[in-house]
Amino acid sequence: MVITRCAALSATLALTTTLTVAPQAAHANASPNAVVVWDSNAQTAIWDVAQQAPPQVAGRGFAMVSGAVYDAVNAIAGTPYRPYLGAPRANGRESADAAVGTAAYQVLDAIFPAQEERLRTQYDEWLAGIPDGPAKRGGLRVGAEAAAAMITARRDDGAFDPRPWTVGTEPGQYRPTPPGFENTGAWVGFLKPFAVPDATEFRTPGPPSVTSRAFTRDFAEVKRLGSKTSTVRTADQTEAALWWHDRRSVSWGMKRDLAVTQRLSVLETARFYALADFTGTDGAIACANDKEFWHFWRPVTAIRTAGTDGNPATTPDPGWTPLVVTPPNPDYPSGHTCRTAAQMTAYARFFGRDRVPFSAFSVDSGTTRHFGSFSQATAEVVEARIWAGIHFRSADVDGTGLGTAVGNHITKHYFQPRR
Repeated sequence: MVITRCAALSATLALTTTLTVAPQAAHANASPNAVVVWDSNAQTAIWDVAQQAPPQVAGRGFAMVSGAVYDAVNAIAGTPYRPYLGAPRANGRESADAAVGTAAYQVLDAIFPAQEERLRTQYDEWLAGIPDGPAKRGGLRVGAEAAAAMITARRDDGAFDPRPWTVGTEPGQYRPTPPGFENTGAWVGFLKPFAVPDATEFRTPGPPSVTSRAFTRDFAEVKRLGSKTSTVRTADQTEAALWWHDRRSVSWGMKRDLAVTQRLSVLETARFYALADFTGTDGAIACANDKEFWHFWRPVTAIRTAGTDGNPATTPDPGWTPLVVTPPNPDYPSGHTCRTAAQMTAYARFFGRDRVPFSAFSVDSGTTRHFGSFSQATAEVVEARIWAGIHFRSADVDGTGLGTAVGNHITKHYFQPRR
């Protein structure tokens, strides 16, 4: 599959209703949604403690947790949706809270053995709040079986291979960027996907030639708007750039806000989170594979060395610095737009409409941003990565095309109602 540039942004607005869900109200005295709680616990393990770089590296752990939790909860509910790896034996009387906690805990414990003591304490505290009896024991068994299946499925999946990104010296070719000049994370593009058949299936058309008019326009735009000292970028644009760049990943907050405000049941939250984490992670995998294929330079490199690019319309600025630190990977396509478009496409299909309000808080910007629709969020992240000074527009636009294709593929083939 080749993603055409002309369809990139408009594709995010083309919604289907394959996964339409009517939000289910919680009982007045219901306990906290176990899926939301253990997703927050996963964030603590993956980011707060392990400091795995979001969202590319961290995505693997989130997808493993949410996939195991989904299979466990779906089995207890009578398997109304297609299982991911399988449906543990269940009669419907098992405790979903026990199953969710066990599935998430055992997956996290397998990924992070150094956190064994902390995770065990957290898990024991969770179980202490569940009454002893057959329901609890049944939930423990179902959760353990779902976790074991996920751990086995992800063994030797290519994670953390030390391979570097391809580096070149010719105009347009990627090279590590200041201030750290790191070259890490290329393995993400070769990680075994969770749901798409092949990361190379979503190839983009490629970045424009550095001597083209398209590149000249992209170059001038990011140079003007993305500079750390830009005088034309507005305060709201600066806030948006920082908000979307939050290394804690505001996408985690967005999916929690949607689960809570849309009052999803435990089953629907498990399904929604699996969809969110699978599309986000596979979007990142396909995107990283495409980055390595094209290995295009970042704006900071292009602007500082423009005098040698063979394009008389670009002017170098050796001291130019972007608003935020450039991530240690190639420019094209934009990872953030790949992942966001994949998730927002899936969210629109899940809820059966584009116009669903949601918000999230960013520690980096110190603000909460609100969106009235999923397409609005996708459109803003395209601009925000330019305002941040770390992507050319072509990388953002084509990233949305790739992400939309990934989101459509996964929602078509996974987590569907059984018929």
